[in-house]
Amino acid sequence: MAFTDADGQATDDAAAAVRGEITEYDAHGEPRRRTRFFLLQQRELPWLPVSEAAFLLWVLAALIVAWLVVGLILGLV
Repeated sequence: MAFTDADGQATDDAAAAVRGEITEYDAHGEPRRRTRFFLLQQRELPWLPVSEAAFLLWVLAALIVAWLVVGLILGLV
């Protein structure tokens, strides 16, 4: 496993891996898989009419309301 630094050079130091790419090698030393863990651009879901942050806020609000309803039904709130 190797990390990639800001200049695109391979490094073993995870703290220097600011580019956000991990390269895994097979037994012969050939790159097997590259994994990016920092996304440079924000992806939008085509089926979602609002931004992802707004959608997640609505999901959070729905979960809180569901939690309160269950609490009211069980007499805990």
